[in-house]
Amino acid sequence: MIEGSKKVARFKKVSYEQFKKDWMHTFNAFTSSEERFKEIYSNIKLPKRATAGSAGYDFYAPFNYTLHPGQTLNIPTGIRCQMVDGYVLMVFPRSGLGFKYQLGICNTIPVIDEDYFYSDNEGHIFIKLVNRGDKPVDIVAGKGFAQGIFLPYGITLDDNADAVRNGGFGSTDK
Repeated sequence: MIEGSKKVARFKKVSYEQFKKDWMHTFNAFTSSEERFKEIYSNIKLPKRATAGSAGYDFYAPFNYTLHPGQTLNIPTGIRCQMVDGYVLMVFPRSGLGFKYQLGICNTIPVIDEDYFYSDNEGHIFIKLVNRGDKPVDIVAGKGFAQGIFLPYGITLDDNADAVRNGGFGSTDK
């Protein structure tokens, strides 16, 4: 462990049932056989750091896809993250993909709150990519396409939030 670093989270896979449900909702026009779902699910890799000095945990693509210029793709990663109090997971594109292809994340920097893990959707992390470049980008199954970094956060002295999260993508303002 790097001096000064603190263990603050654990990645887990969502259940097979949740992954399949989210896949069907995301790709409603695209159906796969039960065998294909099981294959994709079984090949999901938990995020990990590439080197001892890496800040980011690489998220790996669960399937192959070519993202054409101007196109977006909402990827159900099959991953959830349990964090200790006071931390947030921020998601960024892999540096090389952004630099070479102008691959970005649609909502700029996704924020995965510590309580998202307990949502009805099991805290399933989706990452929506956009190709802002002028050439296609191949998203390859098993290869890193985004990276997550854990950061501590603070709250105000007079904070009195007591609501309980149940969902993602704007759920806290409903």
